[in-house]
Amino acid sequence: MIEGEGTGRQFAFLLVDKFSMFSLAAAIDTFRSANRLLGYDFYSWTTVSANGEAVMASNGIPIKIDYAIDDLPPVDILFACVGITLDFAGKGKVLSALRIMGRQGRALGALAAGSYLLAEAGQLDGHRCTIHWENRASFRENFPDIECTGNVYEIDRKRYTCAGVTTSIDLMLEIVRGDHGENLANEVANQFQHERIRSPGDRQRVGPERALIGKSEKLKKIVELMADNLDEPYSAVQLAKSAGLSVRQVERLFLRHLGMTPGRYYMRLRLERARELLRQTNMPILDVAIATGFTSHSYFAQSYRLQFGRPPSDERRTTY
Repeated sequence: MIEGEGTGRQFAFLLVDKFSMFSLAAAIDTFRSANRLLGYDFYSWTTVSANGEAVMASNGIPIKIDYAIDDLPPVDILFACVGITLDFAGKGKVLSALRIMGRQGRALGALAAGSYLLAEAGQLDGHRCTIHWENRASFRENFPDIECTGNVYEIDRKRYTCAGVTTSIDLMLEIVRGDHGENLANEVANQFQHERIRSPGDRQRVGPERALIGKSEKLKKIVELMADNLDEPYSAVQLAKSAGLSVRQVERLFLRHLGMTPGRYYMRLRLERARELLRQTNMPILDVAIATGFTSHSYFAQSYRLQFGRPPSDERRTTY
């Protein structure tokens, strides 16, 4: 490769304990592949941690670190890569550094649950963002004033966020497309057998929503409306009206494609959100019930037991 050809861009990846190796590798390899196809190192990257020491990924592999966050030289974008834990040694130092970078007008990004870290540092205030679907429920409860879309990735001015894993590829391909055009982005995607470069408007396919691939667009619209309104569930009439259908037509759609009534499907979505909140937050059980559209603690507990075979209180006694 020809060193130094072109202006070039430098990225940093802030790694914390139990970060997602998949998300990191997907992001870095997108730039590596772009360099190979360009024939020179336009993209470069470095690793950062709170104190400059090696960090253990969630799969148990330690990663060498180039810089402590306080010693990091200026880069084009700093991406926070967070996995299955939001607490780690040196978190206070990291949050302080992120706030300083924000005041300096630096570009910041997040992979997977990294949006949580940016939000805690106050760097997503007034910005649109996304996060991995497992963390979205707790994120929205903790940061209700931040617009968290649940899409595969979001770019809002100097904030770049994605849901991690394969969506890291999509976000980095969008950066490559902006730098070098559609053709190079498509060539890189082909190298990874990445069938389609997703746009920010593509939603994450989570849980039951995966069963909707290739199904009725009106059905998808109704399900997305359900997923976005779990705390104050829409009535059958409201759901039908949103898709321009009758209540009976909606019922037939759900029975044909999902094998259950709209009401049962909606209940399932609400209970799955409740389970996420019970596992990921310290919210009181009654607050979890209210956040998922239940006005009665006893009805919530009964519904939860019927769905999962255990009472809500048992989730708090289980380590995941």
